[in-house]
Amino acid sequence: MTVAIEMGHTTAGAPATLDLEELLATRLLVQGNSGSGKSHLLRRLLEQSAPWVQQTIIDPEGDFVSLAEHFGHLLIDAEEHTERGLQVAGERARIHRVSTVLNLEGLDAENQMRRAAAFLSGLFEVSRDHWYPMLVVVDEAQLFAPAVAGEVSDEARKLSLGAMTNLMCRGRKRGLAGVIATQRLAKLAKNVAAEASNFLMGRTFLDIDMARAADLLGMERRQAEAFRDLERGQFMALGPALSRRPLGLRIGATDTQPRNATPRLMPLPEATLDAHAMILAAPPPEPVRQPRRPPPSPDLLGQLMAAKSAALEIRPETVAQPISAEQLAERQGRVDVILRAVMAEPEAGFRAVGVLYQEFVVRCRIAGLGSAVPDLNDFRHMLTRARAGLSSGMAEDDTWQDVSVRASILPEDMQGVFMMIARAAKEGWPCPSDATIARAYGSHSLRRARRLLTYIEEQGLIVCQLDGAGRRIVTLVELAWATAPGDPNAEEQPADQDCSDLPL
Repeated sequence: MTVAIEMGHTTAGAPATLDLEELLATRLLVQGNSGSGKSHLLRRLLEQSAPWVQQTIIDPEGDFVSLAEHFGHLLIDAEEHTERGLQVAGERARIHRVSTVLNLEGLDAENQMRRAAAFLSGLFEVSRDHWYPMLVVVDEAQLFAPAVAGEVSDEARKLSLGAMTNLMCRGRKRGLAGVIATQRLAKLAKNVAAEASNFLMGRTFLDIDMARAADLLGMERRQAEAFRDLERGQFMALGPALSRRPLGLRIGATDTQPRNATPRLMPLPEATLDAHAMILAAPPPEPVRQPRRPPPSPDLLGQLMAAKSAALEIRPETVAQPISAEQLAERQGRVDVILRAVMAEPEAGFRAVGVLYQEFVVRCRIAGLGSAVPDLNDFRHMLTRARAGLSSGMAEDDTWQDVSVRASILPEDMQGVFMMIARAAKEGWPCPSDATIARAYGSHSLRRARRLLTYIEEQGLIVCQLDGAGRRIVTLVELAWATAPGDPNAEEQPADQDCSDLPL
């Protein structure tokens, strides 16, 4: 299916469309001086494509914050997070398919580069199972991929330029479609700009920028003067997603507006105050500065899952009707059967929670459960128990309630692994292998499974040790449950050895 989004009208009055699927494969470069309508063009593109594809916007000036309010994008204020936190947020945004706006407003140039690079790296480094299509829009791209060294450190420049190069050069195979916008082509690194196959060129005045724009559009140098005559919102388009020949178009209206409106001329106030006394009065005494404690890091995972839950909400509000205990038990049994069927599929362990939930909802509807379908949060808890091999009855036991409380200090995607290890320890089973842990985590990477165990141990929940034969033993802190020795390099345990002996 071809998805054509309308960007506006051509100079002849015909609709100007952009092939979204082609754009995902070929990337886009937007160029225009300040005031040419470049940000308006990006806003139109984002609004028109929002229903069709996941998006993320690298926003250095806070211009696109209003998109979060209108389209449900998760707003991430980069100033409130560490680089490591933003990298993890990028990974989780791809895994859970949440559209985001990374607001870099308020940071200096170096910290903008570092945090944008961390977030882009998270998008790029996610495992192959989560290479979903995604538009990555970078406004003022010359700030993150400068052609020459500036006042920032070499380390920050290399990190940012490397992330931008990965996005434009290697991102296509990972589902990342770069859309970069710049005021000055001459200030943008050539290896980043050269990877785009679609171009939208707006008003430009400097000769060097006009010459580069003409070269990219295949126009003669003498035709480059035409870029000076373009009005605000007019662009020359070329590329497989736009037009096979240079085409003039005017960008259409948008539903949202930038937070920072263009300043308007206003009359000066009447001179009724003593300007000298007001402006040149002695400054107030400087306050005594107290050591500033960093604010607690917001729960990005919770925000991501809340945004995803809102996006996936499909049930209308209904008035709850009282049901008997027998009806409730019968309904829970049908839900458990459906969950087992979803989990029985060969690749279920490696699919994102949101994707599993969509399939689960469809199966519940087919089974006639209607409004009884659990919401996404309940489904996540059910999935965590199922991957750990716990039945509903066991999960309600006081002992397992204590285990659940301990697991709650871990990120949501790690809790199932911890509970699976706890189950093996309580039953005295061999410690799960790296392959089994990786599958429970939804990954094929054995190295990631080992890092996961190390992280859980660092949180003070478990103690890992090896016996004389190199087999791993995991002991739960305080509970003193310990697994039997298990080979960490063994093949993945079959389902019947893990949890098929227990009903969900």
